[in-house]
Parts: sequence; C-alpha cells; structure tokens
Amino acid sequence: MRIPTTSVLLILPVLGMAAEGEGPFAQYRAQFQNFIGSVGAYIQVPTPLSAKVAEASSGDAAADQAVKPASVNTVARPTEYLKLDDWKDILYSRVKPDATAPEEWWVLVTGGNKTCFGHCDVIMSAFNEAAPKLSVILDSPHTAVLDCEDQSVLCNSWSANPGYLYVFELLPQPAKTDIYTKRLNLTTTTSNTIQELYEGHSKEGFELLDSYFHPLDGALATYGIAVPVGYVLWVFGVVPSWMMMLLISFGSRTIINVLLGISAQAGTDGVAVKQTTMNSLSIDIRGNRINDSIALALQVAIECAHLR
Repeated sequence: MRIPTTSVLLILPVLGMAAEGEGPFAQYRAQFQNFIGSVGAYIQVPTPLSAKVAEASSGDAAADQAVKPASVNTVARPTEYLKLDDWKDILYSRVKPDATAPEEWWVLVTGGNKTCFGHCDVIMSAFNEAAPKLSVILDSPHTAVLDCEDQSVLCNSWSANPGYLYVFELLPQPAKTDIYTKRLNLTTTTSNTIQELYEGHSKEGFELLDSYFHPLDGALATYGIAVPVGYVLWVFGVVPSWMMMLLISFGSRTIINVLLGISAQAGTDGVAVKQTTMNSLSIDIRGNRINDSIALALQVAIECAHLR
C-alpha cells in the first residue's frame, strides 16, 4: 500500500507539535501516558530464580540472627516435679555420659498448709515466674520442684524442709555430686531474687551439704536405707503426739516389767545360793570349833602329865 507523499507532508507538522507537547493532541498524549503508568503498576515483572534464592537466604540469615542470639535458647525448658520413684532418673536424664562439666539443677523444696503452714506461696510464685526466664538463657540451670505436701517420704529421706533451694551439680555416675542449699525468705523472695542468685554466679550464702542425709552420696543413700528411714520419719510425723505418748508409755512399762521379772528370778536364785553357802559356812565353823576344843583338851592333858 502506497501512502501519498502529499498526505505525509501534511501530517508531519501535526506530529511535530504532538512531540513537543503543543497543539490539540497534547492533552491526549498526557492522558495516554498516565494510563500506561497506572497499568504498569499492576504488572509484576518476573524476578529471576537465582535472585529469589539469594534474597531468601539473606532473609533467613537475618531472621536467625534476630531470633537466635548467641546467649539465648529458642525453647523454654519445663519445670520438673520430683517424685519418690523417679526423681533420680529425672535429674540424671540431662547429664551426658561423657560430660566433664557439671549439669546444674535448681530444686525448690516447697509445701502446703500442713508442711509449710501456707507460707510457701510467695516463694513458689517467685520460682514459677523466674524459671521460664532462666530456661531461655544459654547454659542456664534446669529447674525442678519438690513438694513435701505430696512427697513427704522423699523429703524425709533428704531431711529437707520447705523453703530451701537445693543446687545440684551433677556429673555422670559414679562421680560425687556437690549440693548447695540456701534458705529463702518466705515473705520477700521475688522472681528477681532468684534471677540475681543465678546471675551472680557465686555460691555466697549457700551451704555445701555434707551429712548422712545427702540425697546421692550420704551414708543413708550409700547403704540403701534412705527411703526406709524416710518412711520411719514420715510415720513419726503422721502419728498424733498423744498416741505416740501412749505407745511410749506402754512400751516403757512392758520393758520395766520384763526387767523386774528377770531381777526377781535372779534374786530368788541368789537367796537359795546364799542360804546354801551360809549352811556350809556354819558347818565349817562348827567343825573348826570342835577341832579347837579337842586340841585344847589334849594340850591340857599333856601339861598335867608333865606336872606329875
């Protein structure tokens, strides 16, 4: 198709005016450019796959740095509750067989209305608030609770009283375990108090436990009699005092009667022996007297014979 030269020459001035933004076509040109711009805003330009992978990698790295600081755990450890049948398994479950550094456990000894007279609520609340905060700190101690209201035998086998904090430093068995204890204030202890005890990284104010009632290395635990002793002490704590006095009274009377019976029997036997001995002595004495009389008579007779 041929376009006439005359038509082209007539259109050139119009095109020049449109290109310079002048003339009647300028407004249409501006509207068209606005339309093109608005359409382009909705059109997504495809991103290369390599660019997406690089962007995702950098984003994940930044997220990891933000969520996983060097000194914070990502998951808070739960607080364990110790019982008579599994407390040792719970404590040693966190100790690796080849560990050279001790695994630390913080055990709060608490109680209820009978064992703590309702005064342990403050320290229990403070410990529950502090435990999650400690658990997210890297290399922080594990936390556990020993309730003497529910586990009286275990508390008695440890000779543990409510209101104390036990710090276990566990190594793989059969290594010895250091245990430090600290008495907590039942009215002023807060979660900050517990945190400050850990952040201080010092055992100042703690006492090293060294007694027959050491839960792991004491004499009672070594000979396997810690639990029986715990039951005995528990019975003494459960039995009313008046009943205990009656039992002691009956027991003491029975023992005294038995001893008196043995003494009476021994006394009867002693009297018989003494009587026999006295009879023998009297016979001997009489015999000696007779012999003396005969000797004296013979001597007198001899002297009389000499006089004659």
